[in-house]
Amino acid sequence: MRIALFITCYNDALFPEVGQAIVGLLRRLGHEVEFPSEQTCCGQMHFNSGYQDACIPLVDRFTDAFAGYDAVVTPSGSCAAMVRHHHRVVAERAPGDLAARVAAVAPRVRELTEFLVDDLGVIDVGASFPHTVAFHPTCHSTRLLGVGDRPTRLLRAVGGLRLVDLPRSEACCGFGGTFAVKNADTSIAMGLDKVDDVTASGAEVLTAADTSCLMHIGGLLSRRRSHVRVMHLAEILATTAAST
Repeated sequence: MRIALFITCYNDALFPEVGQAIVGLLRRLGHEVEFPSEQTCCGQMHFNSGYQDACIPLVDRFTDAFAGYDAVVTPSGSCAAMVRHHHRVVAERAPGDLAARVAAVAPRVRELTEFLVDDLGVIDVGASFPHTVAFHPTCHSTRLLGVGDRPTRLLRAVGGLRLVDLPRSEACCGFGGTFAVKNADTSIAMGLDKVDDVTASGAEVLTAADTSCLMHIGGLLSRRRSHVRVMHLAEILATTAAST
């Protein structure tokens, strides 16, 4: 299987360790991963802000960068949802063969837990993480991708990990990309509600499948001087007893 890593803007600019964790994890499972250097933004920020025409060159570049791969794995439910559900909407506004190229590439874009559970058929990835962990199911991965219990199945198989329930886990954290900029007060209020739920869970670590949500919640946790830390799911799955 020819696998590509779609790192996403957030991880490339702010959390490169998440991409490194995915590569290490998949190599441990016996798979090599390529990183197409031509990749840029998937256009989600533009699309969600109403600038669909501005997405066209980004979608065009994305389909070129990832053409020919059997699977395009990403550590972001929101970016995977953008490609799988909205790239075709953008492509319909463009002349030429973009729609056909999107139809060939977009279905191969897989959020990490989908790829592990559905494509590789793996639940126990050989990880070890002896900590109490709460999982935040991000909005796009839950509502658009329908990842269901794939992340928690993977977490429950991690050696030493104790998974605790997160109260009101289905509630949005309030980040929402540009929503956090345009509606800062509402975003912060929603985030603080999530922080209260994380604190009530008794978790040492909060994990999720999107670093954007974790950055938002983690920032508010730090302002509360909380000892709870945030880690992307890929980082936990990549951790072994030797690296703990």
